[in-house]
Amino acid sequence: MGSTLITPGDITTLAVDAIVNAANESLLGGGGVDGAIHRAAGPGLLAECRTLGGCPTGQARITGGYDLPARHVIHTVGPVWRGGAHGEAGLLASCYRESLRLAAAHGITSIAFPAISCGAYGYPLTEAVDIAVTTVCAERSKVTLFVHFVAFDADTLGAYQRRLAADAGKM
Repeated sequence: MGSTLITPGDITTLAVDAIVNAANESLLGGGGVDGAIHRAAGPGLLAECRTLGGCPTGQARITGGYDLPARHVIHTVGPVWRGGAHGEAGLLASCYRESLRLAAAHGITSIAFPAISCGAYGYPLTEAVDIAVTTVCAERSKVTLFVHFVAFDADTLGAYQRRLAADAGKM
């Protein structure tokens, strides 16, 4: 079954099998966590991402970790928040499912997720955290993983703490 931790700080510093990148569809870097991961991983990551041909929203792709402490980067493209009536919740849940599917297919036993779509893509934090935790819980019966939900700031940390406290014993 594995276990779940809320980890405050910078996802690029974690020595796990895989970190998840909240990427854009090009996979060629951007702002926020995407830019931070590309900067920390070095030019090899960008070179490999150029060979992938992008990634649609809700899907995921895997690359090496290059100069990161993580062995792999799983890139997933979250939805842009457009009010909630445009399939955003299903697409965001798909990001987590597809990332976990790739992790299982590559023998990954520890994974770190940022708060996907909560930065520039504008997804409301509490709703996004609920989708993240609910989806990971539902998928835990299929994979054995040690999961980190990485909180870059105090608001994200508090949202994960409240949500996981509400689910104590279920994960």
